[in-house]
Amino acid sequence: MLFAEWNMEDALVVRFEEGIELGREEGREEGREETALNALAEGVPLDLIHRITGLDIKAIERLASRQ
Repeated sequence: MLFAEWNMEDALVVRFEEGIELGREEGREEGREETALNALAEGVPLDLIHRITGLDIKAIERLASRQ
């Protein structure tokens, strides 16, 4: 039998930490996209932008079409 005590305070701490990590990941993604946009504006080839940012080529092409 599994016995686990539910603690609301612990659950809130975990949820808060998950939210912080999600925000960090979103910030990293925005940074990669900003770098890609800057590189596109400078005429850097897509394959080089891919290698630098880690974004896939389709994502870079979508960013390019927004400019």
